[in-house]
Amino acid sequence: MSQPTFTNDAEALKAFETKYKALTQEIGKVIVGQDDVIKNVLIAVFSKGH
Repeated sequence: MSQPTFTNDAEALKAFETKYKALTQEIGKVIVGQDDVIKNVLIAVFSKGH
């Protein structure tokens, strides 16, 4: 899989935001009503924490 090339940070941030929103929506279909939990778990995953 090739990595996307961004011309600036704003473009990269916008792409991340789009993918983050799609991911949270898909997870939210299974884990209903737990938006804060989903957000916190994704933060831990993205920061390689636990």
